[in-house]
Amino acid sequence: MDFSRTSEQDLIFDTAKRFATDKLAPQYLASDDKDALSPALLQEMGELGLIGADLPEKFGGSGLNMVSVGIIAEAIAYADFNMAYIQLLASLLGGIVVTHGSEELANEIIPDVIAGRCVIGLGLTEPDSGSDAAALKLKATREGDDYILNGEKTSMSMATQVQQMIIIARTGTVKDGAGGVTAFLVDANSEGISRRNYKDLGSSTIGRGSVFFDNVRVPTSRRLGGEGMGFKHIMQGFDFSRAFIGLQCVAAAQASVDESWEYSTERTAFGKPLSHFQGVTQPLAEAETYLQAARLLCYQTLDLRDRDQPHSAEAAMCKWWPPKIAFETIHRCLLTHGHSGYSKDLPHQKRLRDVLGLQIGDGTEQIQKLVIARNKIGRQMVP
Repeated sequence: MDFSRTSEQDLIFDTAKRFATDKLAPQYLASDDKDALSPALLQEMGELGLIGADLPEKFGGSGLNMVSVGIIAEAIAYADFNMAYIQLLASLLGGIVVTHGSEELANEIIPDVIAGRCVIGLGLTEPDSGSDAAALKLKATREGDDYILNGEKTSMSMATQVQQMIIIARTGTVKDGAGGVTAFLVDANSEGISRRNYKDLGSSTIGRGSVFFDNVRVPTSRRLGGEGMGFKHIMQGFDFSRAFIGLQCVAAAQASVDESWEYSTERTAFGKPLSHFQGVTQPLAEAETYLQAARLLCYQTLDLRDRDQPHSAEAAMCKWWPPKIAFETIHRCLLTHGHSGYSKDLPHQKRLRDVLGLQIGDGTEQIQKLVIARNKIGRQMVP
């Protein structure tokens, strides 16, 4: 893997960094009182080519590789952890529509996604199935040229904000497991859909919620791939999103570390800057080391994906370790700032709460370690 950025990637980073610094960073703390992302900022981000940059040019994307998308994500998340989630949704779910939907469906949806006018969400988790996503029960019954959806999705990110949803529903029996579920692109404003938001500890502008389906009619033209292929399509995408989440968390932690280095040179104790005390600087040095290792792991995973090499184990590593390291690092930075760090006037407490959610979402630590173990010694040995 070549660790140097190309001239094109430098330009991409500069654009993302400038937008993040000028538009996102100043409003990050204040956004804690809001329950939705700013549509104006989303569209501005889209105009700059910072959403779905990997998607094909014929739909308005730039056709960039995944490493380049990771560079954008890191720059955005450094300023506003939550706004970077838009890149994840657009690339992960937009990619599924492009790959498994019809050309007509992609032409209808993807340009608006890239422009920041449309947000796609993913409905996978249900009240009785979280990590065991193959056990989902939401039912899709074929009726002529339509499917009729009945059931509930829970813990869906941006549940009340999305305009389109990829919904994984059961077209077979429960005994069919993963082989009996199918993916659909559903208009979030369809008749029979109702939504409600949760009150979470962090990431209020993203939000989670439940979506209820009461005889919701979905045309067969909005099915993504064949019947029984939904779980496979989504799990393939998770190998990308898990690396992306790792970078998102690393970026937020890096912002807190950078602020803590600066604070250590400005704050004095016993007549000396805090930087004179090893008890302050050594934990920050350790944090820099861990974050760099986590960052390289994430980019290695994206590079493997770009080269069509196996990367499920590496992606699982990205999902369990970087979020954990990021949380611990931000916690250390909060303590480094002493009594002022405990205040809501500084961003450490918000980053701490925001990052915590991604130790759960997209698969828990235990599930990721299970994926790694199966990749090492086989599913038969790790059932």
